[in-house]
Amino acid sequence: MEKSRNRYGVALAGVVLHLMIGGVYAWSVFTKPIAAQTGWQETAVSFAFSLAIFCLGMSAAFMGRLVEKFGPTVTGTISSICYGSGIALTGLAIQTHQLWLLYLAYGVIGGLGLGSGYVTPVSTIIRWFPDKRGLATGLAIMGFGFAALLTGPVAQNLMANVGLANTFYILGAFYFIVMVIAAQFIKKPRPNELPAAIAAKAQRISLTNQELTANQALKTRTFGFLWFMFFINITTGIGLVSAASPMAQDMTTMTAVMAAIMVGIIGLFNGFGRLAWATLSDYIGRPLTYSLIFVLDIIMLFILLFFKVPFIFAMALCLLMSCYGAGFSVIPAYLGDVFGTKELGAIHGYILTAWAAAGMVGPILLSYTHQVLHNYYVTLIVFVVIDVLAMLISVLIQRDFVAKHSNEMAE
Repeated sequence: MEKSRNRYGVALAGVVLHLMIGGVYAWSVFTKPIAAQTGWQETAVSFAFSLAIFCLGMSAAFMGRLVEKFGPTVTGTISSICYGSGIALTGLAIQTHQLWLLYLAYGVIGGLGLGSGYVTPVSTIIRWFPDKRGLATGLAIMGFGFAALLTGPVAQNLMANVGLANTFYILGAFYFIVMVIAAQFIKKPRPNELPAAIAAKAQRISLTNQELTANQALKTRTFGFLWFMFFINITTGIGLVSAASPMAQDMTTMTAVMAAIMVGIIGLFNGFGRLAWATLSDYIGRPLTYSLIFVLDIIMLFILLFFKVPFIFAMALCLLMSCYGAGFSVIPAYLGDVFGTKELGAIHGYILTAWAAAGMVGPILLSYTHQVLHNYYVTLIVFVVIDVLAMLISVLIQRDFVAKHSNEMAE
């Protein structure tokens, strides 16, 4: 008999993996130093981040299939190699002043590492926690949201002591070592490995009482609805993240220093929101949770439009960021509820293509309209409209499942 593994140990390994790859959110710390040392435009340097997020979303689609076929340890190891080498090669790109190498290293190779690392623990942890799907995925994905708070100060200290290029060499080696070790502990539960009381919670396959393959899930109307909802949530959130500081200064009396403090605080709400909303979804269900996310989004966007008091404006942005983080942590459990966990890794990978699309649309929409109209009001109104659409779709999905459940009870 093989010894049973501790499911919390598997979850911890997933959190550690996400803490490492979540360092991508600290890219803004490097933008000015890289531009100063190389002479590249800051916009050219920032594009490396956009490319990395795009490659994350697109690579997750096929990496999710690899999780199901070869297991999370394999994809976690691939992630450690790609992400670690991508970060190290970024140092080489800076040292040799090769902009194309920056895009290849950080954007493409690092992006592949991000995509494979992001999908590695999620579906696995859901299988270990059939009784607490929301809490489990919230914990793992919270690590991704909080990573910038850890990486930022460490990176600043390294740059001051060893230089810019060496910082990336050191981080690349560190990420590789930690991630490859963590990946060895992320494994699916063996048959009958979970205690009977916990395993019994997994007997209800899904809200539809079906286990769908990824290809079957893609053909359903519900998958299309969930993709659209996820896309809208990220478009709104990432658009606001990209312009939080200048928007606060432009629309209120907030100073640059106050705005910088606010940006740090909304980062905390982004991280904690992932855990809080996902845990709440275990009690009230994923369909209702997603509907509430969009209701809160709409209310807070109206507050941004009409309230100019800095504190109220900041709190509205904080709550919007909690909803942004919630979208990431609730969606894996939602997919498991709807389609079952048979090929959840692949289905989750497919839905992450919405992240790739939204990562381009949100910031571009906000910056372009501000450039043309010299205000943020039109974009905020657009965000309200698309969030209303997403809320209506969420309510429609919720109604469908309530109707199906009622029919099953009647039978």
